[in-house]
Amino acid sequence: MLLLGVTEDNGWLLSKWNLTYPVGWKHICKAIHSTYEFYAQAEVLVDTIPISIKNKYDILKLEEKANMTIRGISSIIKVPVMITFINQTNVVHVNVAQANHEFLEVDYQKFNMSLCQYMDSIELAMYR
Repeated sequence: MLLLGVTEDNGWLLSKWNLTYPVGWKHICKAIHSTYEFYAQAEVLVDTIPISIKNKYDILKLEEKANMTIRGISSIIKVPVMITFINQTNVVHVNVAQANHEFLEVDYQKFNMSLCQYMDSIELAMYR
């Protein structure tokens, strides 16, 4: 996945990423299904509407819409994160709370090094 840019907004780092290829709904569902268990207080939104998820397999059954978001506190990067996938595109928006020293400032290179492997792993999960 390629980081296109990162900006700061009211305590959050807002970033835009491009997937290697545009993806459809099934790929997005697989990505969020694979990451769901790694979030505390995980919430899934479809077209900005929170969805009731009893277990991560419910995600694979969601009706196709324009976008899907997962948000919560990542047990991997240890801060609140919100990831939004846009259906039928290669666009991903990632918001990360400036909650620790690693994410305090807007620095493209540092941010890319902190999140690139994480985002690449999510992209690979789409193809399992």
